[in-house]
Amino acid sequence: MLFIEYPKCTTCQKAKKWLRERNAEFEERHIVEDTPSAEELREWAGRSRLPLKRFFNTSGMKYKELKLKEKLPEMSVEEQLVLLASDGMLIKRPLLVSESFVLTGFKEKEWEEALESLK
Repeated sequence: MLFIEYPKCTTCQKAKKWLRERNAEFEERHIVEDTPSAEELREWAGRSRLPLKRFFNTSGMKYKELKLKEKLPEMSVEEQLVLLASDGMLIKRPLLVSESFVLTGFKEKEWEEALESLK
């Protein structure tokens, strides 16, 4: 699995601790230093079956600063993917990516079910 995080994010820290407590094997990736590409995000959004809006960090300062709440509905999927790939701080975190699922944000019950599906 790939665990995409912003190390200073307390939710990311909590999620990583949770994964380690369950002896889950994962590779870590810094969301700002190694921002996912538009192609990766397109693939992950498809695999997750979530609307692309769920990949945006809607509570982040950058999201608010760019007034994306108003702008996103007017943007094409391609424009949204390019925007997400331009700045890791726009992406909801943490992301947990495996061959069979992609999770955005940390919801313990959702993550528990996803890890169970790997067994």
